[in-house]
Amino acid sequence: MINKLVEKIKKTEAPIVVGLDPMLNYVPEHIQKAAFAKEGETLEGAAEAIWQFNKGIVDSIYDLVPAVKPQIAMYEQFGIPGLIAFKKTVDYCHEKDLVVIGDIKRGDIGSTSAAYAVGHLGKVQVGSNFYAGFDEDFATVNPYLGSDGVKPFMDICQKEKKGIFVLVKTSNPSSGELQDKEVDGKPVYEIMGEMVDKWGSECMGDSYSYVGAVVGATYPEMGKVLRDIMPKAYILVPGYGAQGGKGADLVHFFDKDGLGAIVNSSRGIIAAYKNEAYAKFGAECYADASRQAVLDMKADIQGALK
Repeated sequence: MINKLVEKIKKTEAPIVVGLDPMLNYVPEHIQKAAFAKEGETLEGAAEAIWQFNKGIVDSIYDLVPAVKPQIAMYEQFGIPGLIAFKKTVDYCHEKDLVVIGDIKRGDIGSTSAAYAVGHLGKVQVGSNFYAGFDEDFATVNPYLGSDGVKPFMDICQKEKKGIFVLVKTSNPSSGELQDKEVDGKPVYEIMGEMVDKWGSECMGDSYSYVGAVVGATYPEMGKVLRDIMPKAYILVPGYGAQGGKGADLVHFFDKDGLGAIVNSSRGIIAAYKNEAYAKFGAECYADASRQAVLDMKADIQGALK
């Protein structure tokens, strides 16, 4: 799957992943009203609104970008109906030939981590049959329980030719409380980067590993260091746009050929119509606003890389 992701990035010339992280207040009123008329002001109604919202955005951007990244917590908050909307979103994105990165940030030990890996990336056995659960192409993984929590995902990646993005240096302001602490003269995020590089050497695609890394756009100098530490890891870069990252901050995350990184924007795209810069589109044309936000982001990143 890492090979497909790289090829789609080359084809679209857009190293961009759209974060499908819908809050109910992102969903325009006309979509909410239609969903509530159908399902009531219930969990089912909320899930229907989010599903229709997602569908509109995907229809507007699938030809521009290689990948999407639904954040599962935004769906879990609506219980089982929300998880159904998550699965419908994953399946619809696959119909549009988008690579799907499940932002699940799982990480546990032993059989628990193996169950997470099977549920999101692999197939579960039921009697003599095998079924894919959520069936994403990649998943984000929290490695801070050590290799016990990561190896089950690697095993599934090798079996299914899928991938993971391991949290190395996250974009949130308090990440340094742990990740910047020094151990034997090195910050923890560098040690984690070295572990990702080692894990990745065991799971190689054509040019890059199935084991990628998450490194926040808000820390460009650290991104430069980590790019050198993890030369074969694709870097998923959150924090663009709404969290303050700009195209100019991203240059060091990429290789010299403009590959090696994919940049995420979530509310900056899916809620673009709420931004003053795109207010002219209005809520009825929210998906058109999202498309324009993608085009602007693409131009920003391409301009920085050139």
